[in-house]
Amino acid sequence: MTEPAIRFRALVKRYGHVTALAGIDLAVPPAEVYGFLGPNGAGKSTAIRVLLDLIRPTAGRAEALGLDAQRDTVALRRRIAYLPGDFRPDHGLTARELLDLIAAMRGGDDLRYRSALIERFQLDPTRRIRDLSRGNRQKVGLVMVFMHRPELLVLDEPTTGLDPIMQEEVHALLRETVADGRSVFFSSHVLSEVEEVCTRVAMLRAGEVVAEFSLAERRRLAPARLTVEFADEPPAGAFDALPNVRVLARAGRQYDFEARDGVDALVKRVAGFTVVRLVPREVTLEDLFRSYYESGDGAGADRPGAEREADVAGPA
Repeated sequence: MTEPAIRFRALVKRYGHVTALAGIDLAVPPAEVYGFLGPNGAGKSTAIRVLLDLIRPTAGRAEALGLDAQRDTVALRRRIAYLPGDFRPDHGLTARELLDLIAAMRGGDDLRYRSALIERFQLDPTRRIRDLSRGNRQKVGLVMVFMHRPELLVLDEPTTGLDPIMQEEVHALLRETVADGRSVFFSSHVLSEVEEVCTRVAMLRAGEVVAEFSLAERRRLAPARLTVEFADEPPAGAFDALPNVRVLARAGRQYDFEARDGVDALVKRVAGFTVVRLVPREVTLEDLFRSYYESGDGAGADRPGAEREADVAGPA
């Protein structure tokens, strides 16, 4: 059986009376870009910091590449790299000097590959990091985590501050990483980006995993959505009796429908009226995200202390 790239076993983290992680269990497959999602305060950053041994769990275990995150910290840090969402190294060094320093600490790197990364990100390595824009600082961080070809990359909002062209370079690097048999744990609030690059996702709410699924499988099983504009407004309740069909929104002659288990019954009923426009709409990851966080008893976004951003560290 293939060893998971990351495994959380009944992982609990409490800050006093506040529970940031409520016993999460998760196995992240290797050689995939795996999305880790949730609103602010859901527990994402806490789980990542436990994985990196920046904080200790209250109970349970975190593992990566078959190693215990707390007992095997030194060995694990040789094999993984971490990039926080807003990479802000406080250095008077140039980008090249910082990259040289990190390479020396890790025992060297492939200079040709590093140079290729610098070129891909259109980064000027002679400038001092403290003088760089937010986006260019992020480029330095990206070169740092990719240049050693780590077995596992833990990326928290990796495209923060980047323009669309540079975002595409990051996406291409993620695909190359997976094609090379390595793994990526990818946390982002940009759901369209997650949908583009991730194979599977887990969703957290209030410190618990509320969903974990393959994006391809979820698309196959997702309900169909149709927007229909009628020439005349249908009578009230015209679609109430249809099985597995519900009206999501109605504005005069325009209806938004959701149909599960096929659209045959809906299409036949709609055909009984004069249709001006019919537009199918694919269910997106954002739709799924909203369904988990807007209908429950709160996503945990306003639970004070659930996430302590002061614990952020630079690339491991």
